[in-house]
Amino acid sequence: MSNRFTVHHREVGMLRIYLKPSDKIGPRRFWGAKPLYRELIRTAKADCIINAVAQNTHYGFSNHESIRENGSEIADPHLTICVELVGDHDQLDLFCRRHGDLLGDKVIVYKRLEHWTITRKTELTRA
Repeated sequence: MSNRFTVHHREVGMLRIYLKPSDKIGPRRFWGAKPLYRELIRTAKADCIINAVAQNTHYGFSNHESIRENGSEIADPHLTICVELVGDHDQLDLFCRRHGDLLGDKVIVYKRLEHWTITRKTELTRA
C-alpha cells in the first residue's frame, strides 16, 4: 500500500472552561437570560477559534464545591459542564483576556496539543 497522503503537524492548545449549565449572561428576559456556555461558544466562533464544544458531565464537582450528579429523571443545573476550545496558544490567551468578565471565577485549564492536517500527495511529490 502506497502512502498517498501527507500529514502536516502544528502545535495548538486546548482550553477547558468548567462552569454550570445554570450560569447565565445578560439581562433576564421573559424566558430567561442566555446560558453562559452558549455565549462562550458563540464568542469563540466570532474570535475565529478553530473548535469549540460544550460537553455534559454525569457526576463530579468543580472549584471545591460539593459533588453533584444527574438524576434519572431531572438534570442537575449545577453539575459542571465543560466548554472546550482548540486554537493557537496566543489566540486562546487573547480570548481569555478579552472575555475575562465571563471567565473570572471559572476553573480554566490549558493543554498543548498537535493539530494534524491530512492532504493527498500530488503526482510530483509521490516519487
